[in-house]
Amino acid sequence: MSWTCPKCDRELPWKDYRHYCQRVSLDSLFEGRSPELVLAFDKILAEVADWDKVLVGVTPNCIVFTRRVGFLIIRPMKKWLDIKFYSAAPYPEKPVIKSFKSGNKYENHIRVASTEDIRPGLFVNIRDSYELMRKKLAGQDAEKQ
Repeated sequence: MSWTCPKCDRELPWKDYRHYCQRVSLDSLFEGRSPELVLAFDKILAEVADWDKVLVGVTPNCIVFTRRVGFLIIRPMKKWLDIKFYSAAPYPEKPVIKSFKSGNKYENHIRVASTEDIRPGLFVNIRDSYELMRKKLAGQDAEKQ
């Protein structure tokens, strides 16, 4: 069950969820960026936003996809999208450019410059991140009971 912040109008996983409480336009993150970069983002958004209980939030620097916790962060840069997702194990090979331990999971980064860079494997990685966070939350909920 989600909640909408009355100050910034962002849809959040629950009341009092910690967030950047300012209205930020998604379009503002893409000002001065190529139309191809916008198309690449739109392709990812169209796929991921329809997954169960996914909320999309915009901060001054990035777009955060959450299902109670963040599982995908997209940061529009000048020439590419920096896509961050999580995994249970490191990804030592391309297209992942950086993979490092962050708590009890791994943070992975991919750069996408056009729609041609978006391959089915990217959605598999993002879906794995979504499932990893869903399972972690399910485990935490079970511990509380």
